[in-house]
Amino acid sequence: MATQFLPVLITFAVAVVIAVAMLGLAVLVGQRQRDGAAMKGEAYESGVPLLDRAQKRISVKFYLVALIFVVLDVEVAFLYPWAVTYREQLASGAWALLLDMLAFILLLALIYVWLWKKGVFDWSRRGAAPTLGRDGGA
Repeated sequence: MATQFLPVLITFAVAVVIAVAMLGLAVLVGQRQRDGAAMKGEAYESGVPLLDRAQKRISVKFYLVALIFVVLDVEVAFLYPWAVTYREQLASGAWALLLDMLAFILLLALIYVWLWKKGVFDWSRRGAAPTLGRDGGA
């Protein structure tokens, strides 16, 4: 039984040795930063120093729109296999496939309209992000 895990243990040991060796070489051979070189590590845009720090608070609306985009994008990815096989399925008389996909697209459109009415895409409003909870929200 132990001989079955021997290749895994050898691979793990080799990975650990390589990782330790790379970290050790980085410490030994790597460049050390001098005291006056602190400016070299700062970011700049086209040679112009930064006007302010980039660590600001970001509105929740950005994350909300990104999350909705990812969810709807994954949903739309389901259209690709349907589109590839649609002509073959239609030739065999599978009209239910067309109706199923139309219902799917209608559901996506209803979700988009619901989000629009909730104010998710309206960034001109000031204040808190719209709520998408069970209480009815915005």
